[in-house]
Amino acid sequence: MSSFTWSDGSVREALGMRADLADVSSTFSGVSTDSRAVQQGDLYVALVGEHFDGHDFVADAFAKGARGAVVSRQVVTEPNQTLYPVDDTLVALGALASRRRDALEVPVVAITGSSGKTTTKDLTRAALGSARRVHATEGNFNNRIGMPLTLLATPDEADVVVLELGTNEPGEIRTLAAIARPDLAVVTTVGESHLEKLGSMDGVLQEKLDLLRAVAAGGSCVVGDEPTILADRARTICSDARVAGWSERADDGLRPESVEADVSGGYRFRWRGQAVTLSLPGRHSVANAMIALAIADLLGVSPSDAAQGLATAAPGAMRGEVRSVGDITLIIDCYNANPQSVRAALELLESHAPATSRVAVLGTMLELGDHAAALHEEVLRDALATGVDLIVATGLFSEAVDAVGVSADRVLCADDWRAAYPELRSRLGGGEVVLLKASRGVAMEGILPLFEDDFGTTDLVGVVEA
Repeated sequence: MSSFTWSDGSVREALGMRADLADVSSTFSGVSTDSRAVQQGDLYVALVGEHFDGHDFVADAFAKGARGAVVSRQVVTEPNQTLYPVDDTLVALGALASRRRDALEVPVVAITGSSGKTTTKDLTRAALGSARRVHATEGNFNNRIGMPLTLLATPDEADVVVLELGTNEPGEIRTLAAIARPDLAVVTTVGESHLEKLGSMDGVLQEKLDLLRAVAAGGSCVVGDEPTILADRARTICSDARVAGWSERADDGLRPESVEADVSGGYRFRWRGQAVTLSLPGRHSVANAMIALAIADLLGVSPSDAAQGLATAAPGAMRGEVRSVGDITLIIDCYNANPQSVRAALELLESHAPATSRVAVLGTMLELGDHAAALHEEVLRDALATGVDLIVATGLFSEAVDAVGVSADRVLCADDWRAAYPELRSRLGGGEVVLLKASRGVAMEGILPLFEDDFGTTDLVGVVEA
């Protein structure tokens, strides 16, 4: 284990500045992009966004104890305050993270995918955690700001780093992967997500495969077994790519055995002689768990330690939380949505055994571009083909109803969840299982207080991401 310290010289080297002018006595305790959270001795990076400009807070950062600031425009400072001028502070943040990556002597795992990447990252952290000291992405802090900050925050004592990489435009995975330079690259699945900018399923596939192309020499790759093309293409990039999941396409030893489901959608299975119990319901959670187990195996974690770790996994809020509100069960999965994840959520809803009926409240899947109308129609047809008793179609799902042609008894239409709730409330008599599924921008979690007002307090039962 080696200790890492930021010096004036290492900052200059990372940013492509003259290191021979470095102040050998100057060091930094860490890197921050939030002036409100600056700690004594930090290096502050003044990022610029659509609705903010970190340069406006450089003085605040120094007042909080920052010892230097990375800037891309002129700012007013005191004579003794250190500035590092660059063309683009976001690029500079990535360069600093890349320098921290250079100093790491432990494996770096990078995970992406159209869905399930956050849960797989959390399951991986759990599977490794009983035998390794893991530093991992918090939440879904996976973009060009979040991923570099995760790398920069890596403690010296970490045994392995697990990074989540997200994208919504061409080239973003390539940019992030060039910083992360993973020893082990993982793609959970490929589906119709971010089509607005990625254009097509092939565009999504190519974007995700960029992570495999960036794997370090001598590194490894793991992919899920859905869709078929993912494994096929992965093996053209990584000849020894491992495939994990449910189907026969998964490698021997990377499929669950003796699988049992309970009435709430949870699963128990065996893997390499070990009993594995997941607190996360849904078949897709088992697929994500198999990917995590493949990662653990590649990193030398024993099957018993990996199974023990998985039992502790608990993904975050709005990623499929199962809550009871009075005698109604809510599956709250409204952090994100694309066709693939909506289908997985509907499958989870079907797996629950309600006292009365199953209800799916569906909100718009965002970032689908020109494909939006057709995909909402397609997913609505898929929903109607399930055993769900009532579908509440809002947003673009509501617009899809006329094209699909359905009975008003089975489908309730409304512009949004707010307009839908009064009629939905009148149809609930108690004992139902209700799925809430929509993209984050729909803010469907706002319906929870309405349920609580009408049906009672909310108690957490479990968690799952679709």
